[in-house]
Amino acid sequence: MRTITAFLAVIATALFITSQSQAQGTVEIGTLTCTGGEGIGLILGSNKTFDCVFASNDGRLNESYEARLSKIGLDIGVTGKTVMIWTVLAATQSARPGMLTGGYVGATADAAVGVGGGAKLLVGGSSNSITLQPLSVQGQSGVNLAVGIASMSLRRPTPQ
Repeated sequence: MRTITAFLAVIATALFITSQSQAQGTVEIGTLTCTGGEGIGLILGSNKTFDCVFASNDGRLNESYEARLSKIGLDIGVTGKTVMIWTVLAATQSARPGMLTGGYVGATADAAVGVGGGAKLLVGGSSNSITLQPLSVQGQSGVNLAVGIASMSLRRPTPQ
């Protein structure tokens, strides 16, 4: 357990340092909150889906997204519902509809025994101009250990 804790501390530090370098020249435009992600890790990776809501800081934009998160690396275990909250950083000060649509990539580290957490730093979106920086460590339940590279696609839900 001590090894896992030390490893997660190293990953968290790397994510923080990366987030500081990615965040230069950007401003906070809102928050993205995603819930879902129940599933089973498949040793070398996993694919999970989430329902997300973006809320702009100025209160003018509140829009839904669907997310598919894929991890490549060590991913062993079963997770229940997960909540991930990110600060959304962009090169522009104003959020516009659909601007988070696109693909993102970055580092990830998660661990849970009963209740656990993790962190991801993802860069992408419109012309790779959006950074999703962990606002807080995500909350998850289950028995899981995952470390590696994460990619996430965000898209607007299709009207029914």
